[in-house]
Amino acid sequence: MTQAVSVRPMDTVDIGAVVHIDERISGSYRPETWERRIGYYLRRDPDAALVAEVGEQVVGFMLGEVRSGEFGLEEATGWIEVLGVDPDHRGRAIGRHLATAMLTHFRSLGATSVRTLVNEDMKGIEKFFVSLGFEPAPLKPLVMALGPESAKP
Repeated sequence: MTQAVSVRPMDTVDIGAVVHIDERISGSYRPETWERRIGYYLRRDPDAALVAEVGEQVVGFMLGEVRSGEFGLEEATGWIEVLGVDPDHRGRAIGRHLATAMLTHFRSLGATSVRTLVNEDMKGIEKFFVSLGFEPAPLKPLVMALGPESAKP
């Protein structure tokens, strides 16, 4: 029998589990990165920092926030910043449970749309967001590396 998935707000005690999941996904051990990042989201909106549990084990996490006035978008917009699911628990709708809770929270704050960015190399995560109803947006990300030669005015 498959155990039920529950979603709850993240707490600082969950940082270790997030670090472990990220290490399993990325291959990098980055506790300082996650302490700083999670601290930021917990200060901004603790209900938009979520973990998914199966039993007592944290098996996924999602961070987001509602912002307005960025990129010329004046309406309140939900932003899903990061999603991580333990590879051993993929295919069990963990991401869908997290997204459902996050979208409900965004609606409660008056968000009229939700956005996220997906690396073109990450087809699986793109497919996941498309399955939720996300579509390509007219915003186009641009990037510039900052090295000594890029400091020109």
